[in-house]
Amino acid sequence: MLRIVRHLLHPTNTPSRWEGQSIRLEVISGENLKVPSKRIPAGIYLSLNVDSRRRWKSTVRVLSSDESVVWGETVTLSLFKSPKLSIEIRASFELEPMLGNGEVIGKLQTSWDELLDHGDEPFGHARFAKYVTSKSIFHLNDAAQYFQLVLAQCPADHPDHAAALTNLAWTSLEGYIRKDFQDIDFITSLFREALALRPQGHPDHPSSLYHLLQVLIWRYSKENTAAYIHESAELSCKLLPLCPEGTYFRSIATGANGVDYVIRECNKLPTEASDEGIHLRQNVLKLCPLGNKHRPTALLQLAHVVDRRFKQCGSIDDLDECVQCCREAVSLCSEGYSKRHTYLNNMALSLCYRFDYQGKSNDLDEAISLHEEVLHLQPVGQKYHDLSLDNLGEALHTRFHQRGDIDDLNRAISLRREALTLCPPGNLHHDRMLNNLAIVLKTRYVKLDASEDLNEAINLYRSCLQLRPHGHQLRPGTLRNLSSALCSHFTQTQKNEDVEEAIRLCQESLEALPSLHPDRYFGYMGLQVAYLSHYLVRRKSADLSLAIENFRLASRHPTQGFPRRIKEAINWTFAAERHNHSSALEAYKTFFELLDRHLASLSSIVARREASAAFRRANALPVNAASCAVRLDDLRDAIELVEQGRGQQWSLASRLRSPLEDLQSTNPNLAHTFSDLSNRLSEAQGSETCKLAARQGPVIILTASEYSCGAIVVPTSGELPPHLEKLKDDFATAIRHTARMRPEEPRKKLRVLLRIVWDEIILPIVNVLQHDLKLRRRSRIWLCPTAAFMTVPLHAANPFRMKADCSGPEACLEDIYICSFTPTLSALIRSRQTMKTCVTPSFAVIGQSQPGAGQGAVLPAVDSELELVRELVPSNVKFTNLSGDGATQAGALNALQQNSWVHLACHGKQDHEQPYNSCFAMRDKPLTLLDIMENNSPQC
Repeated sequence: MLRIVRHLLHPTNTPSRWEGQSIRLEVISGENLKVPSKRIPAGIYLSLNVDSRRRWKSTVRVLSSDESVVWGETVTLSLFKSPKLSIEIRASFELEPMLGNGEVIGKLQTSWDELLDHGDEPFGHARFAKYVTSKSIFHLNDAAQYFQLVLAQCPADHPDHAAALTNLAWTSLEGYIRKDFQDIDFITSLFREALALRPQGHPDHPSSLYHLLQVLIWRYSKENTAAYIHESAELSCKLLPLCPEGTYFRSIATGANGVDYVIRECNKLPTEASDEGIHLRQNVLKLCPLGNKHRPTALLQLAHVVDRRFKQCGSIDDLDECVQCCREAVSLCSEGYSKRHTYLNNMALSLCYRFDYQGKSNDLDEAISLHEEVLHLQPVGQKYHDLSLDNLGEALHTRFHQRGDIDDLNRAISLRREALTLCPPGNLHHDRMLNNLAIVLKTRYVKLDASEDLNEAINLYRSCLQLRPHGHQLRPGTLRNLSSALCSHFTQTQKNEDVEEAIRLCQESLEALPSLHPDRYFGYMGLQVAYLSHYLVRRKSADLSLAIENFRLASRHPTQGFPRRIKEAINWTFAAERHNHSSALEAYKTFFELLDRHLASLSSIVARREASAAFRRANALPVNAASCAVRLDDLRDAIELVEQGRGQQWSLASRLRSPLEDLQSTNPNLAHTFSDLSNRLSEAQGSETCKLAARQGPVIILTASEYSCGAIVVPTSGELPPHLEKLKDDFATAIRHTARMRPEEPRKKLRVLLRIVWDEIILPIVNVLQHDLKLRRRSRIWLCPTAAFMTVPLHAANPFRMKADCSGPEACLEDIYICSFTPTLSALIRSRQTMKTCVTPSFAVIGQSQPGAGQGAVLPAVDSELELVRELVPSNVKFTNLSGDGATQAGALNALQQNSWVHLACHGKQDHEQPYNSCFAMRDKPLTLLDIMENNSPQC
């Protein structure tokens, strides 16, 4: 229906009936406008044909989703004697420029006195419309030939070339769909060429995107080639923002044969953790805004792929994204939604994975709560009741390992027994339930030493193995589980046949997997457990060598993610140390290399901090490694390991992103070559680093590990006491006691401890400095303490004895040498380089004697300490005093940014569980190590 209002305008003097008169037409709107060819128009316009020479065209308007158009335009026409007027509604397939006149979708002829012939020859659109209605191949060929002729008349530099390409391509595509044309490659190339001529910003860019999308959809529907649906998703992401809401174009583009089809087909594709696979899932999610019915599924699919990438690469960012996607998906599934249990279950599993990685109790507790809800939604008789029982049992089993509550373990066993009962022989999940019940029974055997649990577990594993024949996907895992149970049985019975079978089972599991399969890692782990169990009973070095070799293979397996390989390297270091194996130093180096690569792959400070904190047993490894090198008389390696271990986490965590990581993202091969060359240079420059660090005074590196204590004086060394941990604890007690004493009271306990530090730690070092190195008195020395040494006041070491001739007290360390501290040799070198470039040195003192609530008691003598420091700072150095109410967290961070030297006088607190939370007590809130690392302090 077309709505037009006519107004006849009369002049003052008129020679005849029509002469001098004019008519003003008001074009209002059109409704129920359908395109005969069924093509998607770029717009609809009105054509008024007065005669062959005179034609008026309205503005091209976009067709709305209800197939209507609103123009709201007027035109004034002069009338002749007996005029006739032809009115046509036409569909245009371009916004600008328009090739031809488009397709007629409605026509109205009004007679005045005489018919004026408009002389319009039917364009190709009319011919194509005839084919659509008649299904005659004659009309299709006729339209194609016509559009081919038009294309020949519109060469590449012609403004209508893109329109001509599109018309021919669309006609050909319709023939391909109806199986009348076959050359789909040629059709696709026409659409691609047209799109290239209509870049972003061109009025017809959206329609060209849609046309290419359509041909790719049709190709995928017939050829099922994944590349076509991947590209379709990419094009859809570009198209949707260009389709205004409420337009007919958007309703078609997003409909069942457009974007909606792309979403559905993408969701059917297998999930891949590759960059391309993740990019596809991200694109699909973009196509599903809030309110879209496919959004929960798209979130779940993205969660699956980032979870798989996490398992491969170990990036906590991926795991967090997985949890976030699952959480949003659950929020979109209201109570009563039929598939809510599926989304709850996936979120629970993702929280369990994150707990495994980070150990946060709230994740595990939330996962158990979600599993309980799933079980409530899947009661007895429901399809997934057995799986819900099993999943809840696994979460409770995990919590038992964390908290040791036997009730959790007993309930896990009860749940899994019930699940097995619901899955009798012949049930699809019978083998799974056999395996999983065996797992929790073996755990209870380890906890309670109940041999009946172990025997039942072995029987269950054997039954499961029978249901997983050669070639079964899960057979290698079952082989490893049975192997582990037999190792436990061997330690109980010491029957060789148990451990020998365990070894054969693990070897079979490895033979079933290709060389680069990620699960070979678990086979190596199983073999090292079996060989180590055998060694502990037989004490044959061959068993230990084989166990170590499998430690090596597991930690270096290239397709397993970094977290698991790092954990196995840690286990390797402890096993090698415990059994005095020569591979200990190799194990430490492997650990540092893997940790370095793992942390370098993470982009944020928080992610690095959490990743390093996940390896709870790794805190002592830097000093253990150095101690190992010292015991092997490899002092150069000892120094490098201290440097690498202690400098690694700070340097990696304190930078947001290194140039090497930027290079990695753009050119991985070049980044690998550069990294390899850098490592070689680092090795070659190790000794030079020592020389540079000790240039202005010897550096004494003090190492304390559970295996030995030692000191390395660059370039020599000495022996130290083994009871350092007790000394450290005694100092902590004595210092707390001294802080409560009045100034005039003698510090007897503290003096006794400082005398021990002098006699057993510092005096041997001083003897080396004086007699071997011939170091002059009052020279500067640099102390580099590690581990327990960091909490012992080494600089205050004092014999507190009179000389033999009673002429005065014996000299203490501060009488003999000027002591300074450095965390690493590299830090010392960097600080000197910074001082060279610092134009005006500045010094700030930060003192807080009355910290905020909960941070410690009043600290006396802070003001006097700050004053003493002030007197020692040279007069030409800018000095800033920050104390009292001004010594806040923000104030301290600003002082660190603005000054080259900072002295703090305040309470300090170490956090052994989370070292990055160690802090200084300020007026308002603590100043943590993480705050300092995130603060940009280039001078300090």
